[in-house]
Amino acid sequence: MTLPQPEPLQLLALPSCDADEPENVYVAMANGEWHGDYLDPDSQDSLASALASVADAAQETVMELLWQAWPLCPEHGLGMHPVEDAQERLFWWCAGERLRHGPAHIHAAVGALDALGASIRTRP
Repeated sequence: MTLPQPEPLQLLALPSCDADEPENVYVAMANGEWHGDYLDPDSQDSLASALASVADAAQETVMELLWQAWPLCPEHGLGMHPVEDAQERLFWWCAGERLRHGPAHIHAAVGALDALGASIRTRP
């Protein structure tokens, strides 16, 4: 994932409080710090659900530990949110245009943020 710092995020598995339960998996910074809930075990039912769960957890960790919105829309400087389309694909969505009474827009597929900030201009 493209982050506001050079170190990539990682998945971190920690033992559950209940010995009969599987490990809990979190999205953590490179140094092992994490914030928020563990990944939803039911998210493994579909690729879109799993990707959405990881994207949400990544946002939570970055926002709480670095105190900044992430990822940012390069056009509007606002935090984007994951949204699923009718084909169960997941995209980073920006409401920036909507704030000016124009249409919202898709920036990039989740997992495909580019360093140059080029937008994919489609409607969800």
